[in-house]
Amino acid sequence: MSSKDNAAIHLLFERLECRYALRVLWALRDGHPQTFRLLQDSVGGITPNTLNTRIKELREAGLIDHGSDGYIVTASGSDLLKRLNDVQAFANRWAASRAKK
Repeated sequence: MSSKDNAAIHLLFERLECRYALRVLWALRDGHPQTFRLLQDSVGGITPNTLNTRIKELREAGLIDHGSDGYIVTASGSDLLKRLNDVQAFANRWAASRAKK
């Protein structure tokens, strides 16, 4: 992997590693706009201050935006979520294997 590739993935991971960032994106994965309150409920356990911070960061990263009906994922955010869809299947298999132990 080139240093340019490494820099790109590190930049993306820096955004996604922030607490609740992936949860905010995941909550918007169905493509339906969510108001701040609904998004807070969808994420669960997130304070309004933290949600405001994550929204600001994810908007600056071009992954979500705010429309007339609420927060939505952008085309880039949707592309990332498509690539993360396999994580759900993995999580189900992983959780089932952990439950057997």
